[in-house]
Amino acid sequence: MAININSVYKAVLVVLQQEKRGVLTPVEFNKIAAQAQQEIYTSYFDELNLVLRMPQTSLAYADRMAILDEKIQIFKRNETKTTVLAASALTTTLSNVNELGSVIYLAGGAVAGREVQRIQEQDVYTVNESPLTKPTAFYPVYTYEANVLTFYPNTIPAGANMRVNFLAYPVDPIWGFDIQANLGNYIYNPQNSTNFEIHQSDQPLLVDK
Repeated sequence: MAININSVYKAVLVVLQQEKRGVLTPVEFNKIAAQAQQEIYTSYFDELNLVLRMPQTSLAYADRMAILDEKIQIFKRNETKTTVLAASALTTTLSNVNELGSVIYLAGGAVAGREVQRIQEQDVYTVNESPLTKPTAFYPVYTYEANVLTFYPNTIPAGANMRVNFLAYPVDPIWGFDIQANLGNYIYNPQNSTNFEIHQSDQPLLVDK
């Protein structure tokens, strides 16, 4: 569940008032809010690396791996992309990708499909030249550079569907506002606002940041 940006802003203003640290305008808050959310989002993966090295517990509500997965799953995306033939290469373009997961080739409209193997750009020539590793239309491979997936071989039909699983970046939060005509006060406008996307349990940490 998303964290309401107005709740965070009001909490921050209360803290600033109690500590006599001045006024934080909505424009300043929005810039800091985006940075704070990104820091917390990045910390999920640092914490995940630590948890993977530690003994795990299967106790309910104490499984740190499950708790982290619940936080990360907010950003899991599953999109079906259509390939296009451009400059003799079969490609499709992605956006807002933080971490690319699996790519599934839905050959012939298959529901399950086949997972496409990822290779590095520098390995394309070697893979294509070897009879044992040369990709086929049944077992294709792909490279991922600059948000573009390039598939080999290009004998895969243009317009083929690829199901792409990835982690997206969190959308920048925005505290939208109107200015009161008489007093010049900032009035919260939920229609022009974007809430925080990170997990609700991180609201105290978010306010603190």
